[in-house]
This record gives sequence, structure tokens and C-alpha cells, in this order.
Amino acid sequence: MRNDRLVPGMILVIIGALFLLNNFDVIDFDWSTFVHLWPVVLIIAGVNLVFAHNRTPWATAVKVAVLLLGMAVLIWGGVTHRGYRHFDRAFTFGDRNDDDDNDNGSDSVSNSKDGVGNYVEFYKPNIQTAHLDISGGATSYTIKDTSSRLFEAITHGRGNNYSLKTTIDSTHEYLDFSMGNGRHRGFRFNWGDHHNNSAEIKLNTRPVWDITVSTGASSLNFDLSAYKIKNLKIEGGAASFNVKLGQPVAITSVNVQAGAASVTINIPQNAACEVTTDTGMASKTFDGFNKKEDDKYQTPGFDKATQKILIHMEGGMADFKVKRY
Repeated sequence: MRNDRLVPGMILVIIGALFLLNNFDVIDFDWSTFVHLWPVVLIIAGVNLVFAHNRTPWATAVKVAVLLLGMAVLIWGGVTHRGYRHFDRAFTFGDRNDDDDNDNGSDSVSNSKDGVGNYVEFYKPNIQTAHLDISGGATSYTIKDTSSRLFEAITHGRGNNYSLKTTIDSTHEYLDFSMGNGRHRGFRFNWGDHHNNSAEIKLNTRPVWDITVSTGASSLNFDLSAYKIKNLKIEGGAASFNVKLGQPVAITSVNVQAGAASVTINIPQNAACEVTTDTGMASKTFDGFNKKEDDKYQTPGFDKATQKILIHMEGGMADFKVKRY
């Protein structure tokens, strides 16, 4: 047996086992753990490179031991959903300049020096529709409460390298909430749990919302059951997405494009829904749906419904689930 194939082979076996156990609900694994514990992967790769040309039994034993220990840390963090907190390191850049030009709207930012930022856009009675664009990786995004304001967000970490820009056009308002767009000078290394990147968002329930999320390796937990959602688009890489929708507004469109991600969409039990997929090695679980043709699934009575949820999912090695509550 060639030792140079041992470690990559074991990694594939372990990751495959995690996908399998997660798909069958034996474990609840949070793939965003890899975002916070990525140095473990570097250590495993580094040890494997150091002993790449050493095929002695003791060198093989060292590589296997480091691999098993590293994967154990990753698995523990993913299963408990808290392991990364003990290893968190946040890199931020200092001397930030927030004087971004914005000719068409306004910036709404209030930061504190303790790593917490408050972002607010007040609600205007004439606003009937709103579009929220969220961008930025390595962040945990949460929507679980409503607000009398149009938009609120409390952020933690990365020296508050976030921005909120707004544009109003008659009865429509556009909000761009992004992380990592500020100007920076210098380098600062920050330690501690208070620099773990997170954004807790609240929205107003009156407008009809379009929401677009573009992230890298992030965690997304959106309870949108209280909102009128017309379009929801999510793009991400190695991420964990959990979304709960309410009743559709005529046609509610959901589009998900993901890499090695865990994606769960929750819809009301009585909502008419169609799911179409374009996947590679993805796992698909659509309980309560009837398969109409290749990559198309519908709830009973979908064709006769006047209000519908249309979900389209694209991904590679992803875990896609649509659940009815």
C-alpha cells in the first residue's frame, strides 16, 4: 500500500461518513465549523507534507495520529456547534476609514469600540417593497425577530468591518448590507470570542421583500415566516443554510446555489410548493413531495393552487432538504 495515498483517502472516507450520517439524521453536523477551525486543516496538510517522502512506520503513525486528532476536533465542533469558540481567532485591519462615497443613498452606521456595531434604517410609510442585499463571508447571519424599523442589525467581530447603504426610489427601498468593504490601513490581530463574526438582523413586516445573500463559508439561520417574501436568492460555498418561510405571496421564488453546503428550507404544511434541482453529488430529501420527473418534485395539489412556493437548488457535494412544518 502506498503511504502517500493513506491520508487523502482517510479524509475522503471521514467526510463521506459525515455526509452519510448527517443525511440520515444520525448526527446534526454544522458544516460552518470548517470556517472557524480551518487552521486544523492546515496542520494536517503540513504534517503530511513534512513526512511526504518518509515511508517508515513511525512517520505513517504520526500522519495518521495527527489526521485522526484533527478530524476529531472538527467533528466535535460540528456536532456540538460550539467547538470553534475555543479556537476562535479573528484577523482585522485597523485604522478603518468609512467615508465611502454614495451619491444615490445614505450610509447608516453606528459602531462601538468593543467590537459591536449597530446598523439602522428607519421605516418610511410610503415604502411598499424592499430589497435587501447581504454579502460577506465567514459570518453567522441570523433573522429571527421583527422590527418597527425597516432594518436593524447588531454585528460582532472583525472590528465592525460592515457597511449599510440605502437607496430609495419612490415606494421601493434598496439596502446593501455588506462585510469587508471598508478602507483599511495597518494590521491588527484580535483574540477572543467577542470577535466571532455574527450579524443579527431584524426587518419590518410591512413591505414585500426581495432578499439576496452572497456568502463564502458562512452560517445562515433565517426565520422568515412573519415576512412577505417574493424572492429569496442564496449563493454560498462551504456553508450551512437554514431558512423558514411563511405563506407565499402569490409566487414566492427561492433560488439556492451552494457548494459543499447543508441547506434546509422549511415551508408551511399547507403551502403549495415545487422543487427543481440541478445537482451533482448532492443528497436530496423532500418529504411529502411527489416526484413528477427527473429533478422535479411537487406537493399534492400544486397545479390547482393560486399561491405557490417555487424552489430551485443547484450544488455539488451538498445536502438539500425541504421540510414541511
